[in-house]
Amino acid sequence: MHMQKTFTHRNSPIKLTELPVSHTGDRRFYLSPEGKKYPSVTTVTGWEKKQFFAEWRANNPKESKRVLHRGNCLHKLIEHYLNNENVELSAESPVVASLFVQMKETLDNIDNISALEVPLWSNTLGLAGRVDCVAEYNGKLSVIDFKGSTRRKRKQNIENYMLQATAYSIMWHERTGQPIDEFHIIISSEQGLPCEVFSGNPMHYVPRLFEVIQQYNKEYQYIVT
Repeated sequence: MHMQKTFTHRNSPIKLTELPVSHTGDRRFYLSPEGKKYPSVTTVTGWEKKQFFAEWRANNPKESKRVLHRGNCLHKLIEHYLNNENVELSAESPVVASLFVQMKETLDNIDNISALEVPLWSNTLGLAGRVDCVAEYNGKLSVIDFKGSTRRKRKQNIENYMLQATAYSIMWHERTGQPIDEFHIIISSEQGLPCEVFSGNPMHYVPRLFEVIQQYNKEYQYIVT
């Protein structure tokens, strides 16, 4: 068991139900309660890097599988921790345990949690997905995303993360009426401390998000039906 802070949870302003998921090739889609089929946030914001990652996975199948497993395990630990559940690091690999410990002090900036791993969608954006966390971060309501990485990141290389967080901020506002003024992307890496936090104002990324959505729609000639 890992010593932890006790987090306060708040009820979401509305009930957010699960959305049916389907796949077309390497693209993921969600069906909204209104019957609209929307591509996932990660599919759209990451489509420009799709070929690079497809080639990397094909050339590095073992590492690709390890990284996917590492991410799933780290997210489960974070979810347990934020839900005030026991975190058993001894049951995890040394790498995953290290990534969590590296991130823990930063996670303690979170409180008054409104959502963890819940589905969101936007009729304005024509997108859907699952947000990692909506909560107060240092007292301000924020969209918060958690990442594990092999290497430390540079801001100019993670635009897709910023656009994901922006999309979720818009979705939350559209669904609940609560505006989101900040996002925080928390990344721990196998290269060690310190944990990285990339923060921003979603409004600054809205024009680029719409540009990427338009490019994706043109590329796939996708029409919401």
